Amino acid sequence: MLKLNEEDLSILKPVYNFAKSKKVKLYLVGGALRDLILNRKKDNPDFDFCLKKGSINFGRMLAKQLKCGFVVLDEEHAACRLVKKFEGKIYTFDFTDFRAATLEKDLLHRDFTINSLAVKFEDVFSGKDLSTLIVDPYSGRLDLKDKVIRVSGKNSFKEDPLRILRAFSFSCMLGFSLDKETLRLAKDKKHLISEVSSERIREELFKIFDSRTAYTSLVALDKLKILEIIFPEIKPMRGIGQGPYHHLDVWQHTLETLNQFELLLQALRQDLEISSYLSQELSSLRKRSSLLKLACILHDVGKPGAMRREKRKIIFHGHERIGLGLARVICRRLKLANDETRSLERIVLWHLRPGYLANNGRPTERAIFRYFRDAGSDALAVLLLSLADQRATKGPLTTALSRVRHEKTVKALIHRLLNQNKEKKPAPFLNGNDIMRRFKLAPGPLIGKVLLGLEEAQAIGKVKNKTEAFKLAAILIKRKK
Repeated sequence: MLKLNEEDLSILKPVYNFAKSKKVKLYLVGGALRDLILNRKKDNPDFDFCLKKGSINFGRMLAKQLKCGFVVLDEEHAACRLVKKFEGKIYTFDFTDFRAATLEKDLLHRDFTINSLAVKFEDVFSGKDLSTLIVDPYSGRLDLKDKVIRVSGKNSFKEDPLRILRAFSFSCMLGFSLDKETLRLAKDKKHLISEVSSERIREELFKIFDSRTAYTSLVALDKLKILEIIFPEIKPMRGIGQGPYHHLDVWQHTLETLNQFELLLQALRQDLEISSYLSQELSSLRKRSSLLKLACILHDVGKPGAMRREKRKIIFHGHERIGLGLARVICRRLKLANDETRSLERIVLWHLRPGYLANNGRPTERAIFRYFRDAGSDALAVLLLSLADQRATKGPLTTALSRVRHEKTVKALIHRLLNQNKEKKPAPFLNGNDIMRRFKLAPGPLIGKVLLGLEEAQAIGKVKNKTEAFKLAAILIKRKK
């Protein structure tokens, strides 16, 4: 028997009661019914409703009744959203007007057949089997059974070009494939994506990154030349060879890095510490793991601008700093939050450091300290990217010995970092006031530089007490004045 669970019914009951009191006939449509049929649960459920007209006014009044957030999504198409926090979950309610004279014709304007499903909202509370009451004019349930993403109508992508990306995000989330006609239409209408707001593009991209099969979807989007509309920085990366240490050009290596990163994530799924780190939300429910997948795509974005030929060798000296600048531009374009931007910038800037540490034999305590200090909260992210990056590098001069050394060094650094995070950081022997009093100095940049020097010396065991700290401070002041 197909019916909503008691938890969902309890959160929806006030919506139903309010609609009944206002004599508004609501239909529950789209994703909630799709997920119900698939027996798919969401951490933060969302429900879509449609009514003949007046959705924005209805939504505004309902938001006051429920004491929840309200936003107009689309004035022209009369779409609004309510957001309600309840018992640790975030519930989203979207309301839209019919976009045609009848419900069946309105469903034709929805994105895909699997979402072109509807049921009278009153029937949700009838206790009846909903499978016999669902309106399904475009065989959405059959496509759910066959695991196919199919547009509801030939104008679907023209009505909203973002649906091209949504086709791939649904493919990732549900494990479905796109039918041939939908792929053809996506290729034909891809140029319209440039008309879509960057915020909406970002949300669909992160749905793809949030899945376990982002690599597969990005390869498909790349073949259709859709990805380079979103990231024009990709085009210069194509066809650039990287010398005998690599077997792929810059762009194909980039995609393979993402593939290796997703394989690495699968292997680390049982590691609770790393999984906890990667599942941290940096902004708006977007996880660190998803941002790291974007970092995989951008880590070598600076190589075309850095490429030089010296003595018949191709070199990319400084590509990480050029990449930092391009990553900053992309973050602005996608309107990422400040924390996400800072994190992505650090990952791109420092992605070579673990390799340098591995190449120089056993890294010194000073080198390790400085890496952890510079990368900060992204030190683990950079190490994981470095593993994927190295595994995507299989040129003839990439020896088994260098590969083993890199893996051993990076895994040792990961182990050390995780252990270090569990330990309480030792208190510094001196603070700024101590230094200013002893050496009769005024506040200024010099004090900060001395403190950084002391922190490093204490961390690597060169300074073991307050007396030694004052001695080193005197040397640092003399050196830096």
